Amino acid sequence: MSRDVTVGPLSGLLDGVAQRLDSGEASICVVRCGDSVYAIDDVCSHEDYSLSVGEVDVEECAIECWKHGSLFSLVTGAPLTFPATRPGATYEVTIESDQVVVHLLDDATTGDGAA
Repeated sequence: MSRDVTVGPLSGLLDGVAQRLDSGEASICVVRCGDSVYAIDDVCSHEDYSLSVGEVDVEECAIECWKHGSLFSLVTGAPLTFPATRPGATYEVTIESDQVVVHLLDDATTGDGAA
């Protein structure tokens, strides 16, 4: 089962700036990298710190955990640097009539869910 959460207009997402989306029990980090938008769990898999306050590397399409420096791929959720070793869950993102929509599943996946 899935539910769709509208983030807002694509024009409202600044390139390379993370935005936190709270929806029920899920907190999602939404990031625009150029023409694509990605969504990943807003928690570092190494320790329980928010990814949405970290820095975004637009060229690598990755986000850094502000606390310990782990870098995560926004495309796959995979950790690119230590100390994190487990991937973060990613979510499918679509753009419908200029609205960014994150599709939350009961079980998030790892993989390319970009819009």
